[in-house]
Amino acid sequence: MKNVVALLRDYFGMSQREARGLFVLLLFTGLLLLLPVVYRLWVPDQIPDTSEADRRQLDSLVALLEADKTGSEDRYENRPGRFEPASVSRKAERFAFDPNAIDAGSWQRLGAPRWLAERIVRYRSKGGRFRKREDLLKIYDFSPDFYAELKPYIQLTTESRTDRPYEHRERYAAKEALDDRPFTARKPASVSNRFSKPVLQPFDINTADTTDLKKLRGIGSKLAGRIIKFREGLGGFVSADQYTEVFGLDSLALEELTKYGRVQSPVKKLAINTATAEELDRHVYLSKRQAEIIVNYRTQHGPFTSPESLRNIRILDARTIERLKPYLEF
Repeated sequence: MKNVVALLRDYFGMSQREARGLFVLLLFTGLLLLLPVVYRLWVPDQIPDTSEADRRQLDSLVALLEADKTGSEDRYENRPGRFEPASVSRKAERFAFDPNAIDAGSWQRLGAPRWLAERIVRYRSKGGRFRKREDLLKIYDFSPDFYAELKPYIQLTTESRTDRPYEHRERYAAKEALDDRPFTARKPASVSNRFSKPVLQPFDINTADTTDLKKLRGIGSKLAGRIIKFREGLGGFVSADQYTEVFGLDSLALEELTKYGRVQSPVKKLAINTATAEELDRHVYLSKRQAEIIVNYRTQHGPFTSPESLRNIRILDARTIERLKPYLEF
């Protein structure tokens, strides 16, 4: 050690004390460099072998982690808004079915996610009906690819007669058989039977009652009441385009209502400068929060002079103001 210190002192021109310090530093550095090598040589021998029991416990933990991962993926797949084809997400069955009759379980057997099956059943429970196959696509998030897979198996009991081409042949054959009978065997049809079904006439949608509405195809008591309630909430229809805003109207009911329901009577105006928040809230196009803000703004800034003055209220977007325009009275 003394020889090394003397060598360092003479080589670097240091004092005896500085040479000793450098020697200690070099020695410490060398030990640090050797430490990883020593660790690799000795540590593996110090670690005991894993027992059989420990290995089994480790395998169990790995299995639990994999099961938890699989469960998380399944829960994600069933979230509303995510639709995977039946062939990917599950093994689907294929059988003839009536979408107006089967329950949620049968929809899932066909390959529909649970949330979609429940949505279809809920739509039917609220009075919705599928009049033709394409009506299924009106269900929100019903995949066109899924519809294409199911289309050959859909059997509607209420399907239009135009979808059954052979029925006209059968009726024509029956008519020919009837014509072959002697003239004396025929009985003239009574006037009451020939004209038992009255011809529908267009009516004023803003004065019609549920009796008038129920005469239309596809509209029963529940839908008729819903149309009247929506009309009262509006103050009256200003356009036939508003019929699409009534919840539960399928393509047939909407077609009938557009054909016979005419907008003739004026609507009930909404006095925007004198109406209370409760009165404004009754209108279909306004929420309770919007009604309260309108009244507060009117109190602070004075009466409104035109629909454009409502644009100063940030909570009212341009679409809401446009829909309200025909009903506002200043």
